[in-house]
Amino acid sequence: PEAIQEGHRVLIFSQFTQMLKLLRRHLYQEGIEALYLDGDTKPEERQQLTERFKAGSEPVFLISLKAGGTGLNLTGADMVIHYDPWWNPSAEDQAADRAHRMGQRRAVQVLRLVMHQSIEEQVVAMGKGKRRLFEKLITPGETMPDRLTDRDILALFGENAENAES
Repeated sequence: PEAIQEGHRVLIFSQFTQMLKLLRRHLYQEGIEALYLDGDTKPEERQQLTERFKAGSEPVFLISLKAGGTGLNLTGADMVIHYDPWWNPSAEDQAADRAHRMGQRRAVQVLRLVMHQSIEEQVVAMGKGKRRLFEKLITPGETMPDRLTDRDILALFGENAENAES
């Protein structure tokens, strides 16, 4: 609510549509209107939602990470919140880039919410490791892998991944 009162326009990304629906309900209870986009949103509706956000009709746009990470120009936003971390930092970067587009006139603040001493910290650490490895091994223009290996999953739980199959 404070960000809205200060005039910020906010994109909230989550990998979980159920979490986005809970957030939408909470925002509504706080008197804050929000747009919602997930993988079930039809292409023509995506465009309409994008235009509504650009026009300033609602201050918050709730977007699933997979459905809204690419192809949207949302320069009306000046705050991006990643509600939960994703193991692939490139997906989060692409989502934040929805606000970092040609025509953006304001500084964009990107927030990543991570609970201390949780699996989320492990996901963030794994993402950082993947980014370092990616930067060493992959040539510009290539993309990050799109699935977790058995070793990746074991690492999330602090398990020794030495014997895990890839």
